[in-house]
Amino acid sequence: MKSDLIFCSVVFPKKASEVNALMLVESIRAFGGKYSHHQVWLGVAGNSEYLDEGIRKRLLDLDVRFVPFKITQKPGKLFFSDELMGLEVLETAADKQCECLAWMDTNTILLNEPIDMLLPEGKMLGYRPVHHLLIGSRFDEPPDDFWRLIYENCQVKPDRIFAMRPVVQTVQMRAYFNAGLLVVRPERGLLRQWRQDLTRLMAVPDFQSFYKSDKRYSIFMHQAVLSATILRMFEHQEMIELPAAYNYPIHLYDQDETSGRPASVDSLVTIRHEGLYQAIDGQADLPFSMGLRQWLVKRLIEIRI
Repeated sequence: MKSDLIFCSVVFPKKASEVNALMLVESIRAFGGKYSHHQVWLGVAGNSEYLDEGIRKRLLDLDVRFVPFKITQKPGKLFFSDELMGLEVLETAADKQCECLAWMDTNTILLNEPIDMLLPEGKMLGYRPVHHLLIGSRFDEPPDDFWRLIYENCQVKPDRIFAMRPVVQTVQMRAYFNAGLLVVRPERGLLRQWRQDLTRLMAVPDFQSFYKSDKRYSIFMHQAVLSATILRMFEHQEMIELPAAYNYPIHLYDQDETSGRPASVDSLVTIRHEGLYQAIDGQADLPFSMGLRQWLVKRLIEIRI
């Protein structure tokens, strides 16, 4: 029987990745509401046997399905290219198995029932904007040379490009989608096409000067390509911007200049983090309730053992 929703992420045999993956799955099981028992698939680089034995066992106890994938080492590969190999395999496996596949990077914690991850009829993609502009393209200015190359190589028609706002800034930018949370209909093949487009553009010589001039281009190339791939594949009306309670970056809380900065982390559905240990143990000013803070600290203490 086809599932309405499957959660997925990609884990590597490295301590930070393994701990993040376990925290993500623990949070789905604890706070997912009616979705807390839905399937969770983890793409695993190589084989799950390479993971820490204790974490692997705990993930199995949480009813995780491991989906192995092979990393093809290529000279000059870009940031996130390994994750895309996993996403390609996960989407292929999910085709005809679920209505919606919810990809979340492992540095995600789910805090409330994710009802918006069930896409409405006619919607093919649920997304969130990038956290802040960085290499993005301001909507009130012409596209720069980098974005012109991106659009040209991904065959994006100008009338497909629309405006959105980054999460923690008030500037308007050309559609620039966050790579850490996507809800897709797997039969449309977005994740597979994204991987193909990034692999193809990695070989385009014209981008090399950008990588050399500013390392942010190589770090965020995958996200720029994602944005162009989405704009080429989908009509605007086929997409839905998920509510601001999804994919909120707690590590950027102090930089949030918008009127929508949350008064409480507990009200959010999913959060992103960089260095959760420091965020929970060392930043008492983040607006977690005592109950949520205690749950997170307890889980981290148990995982560290």
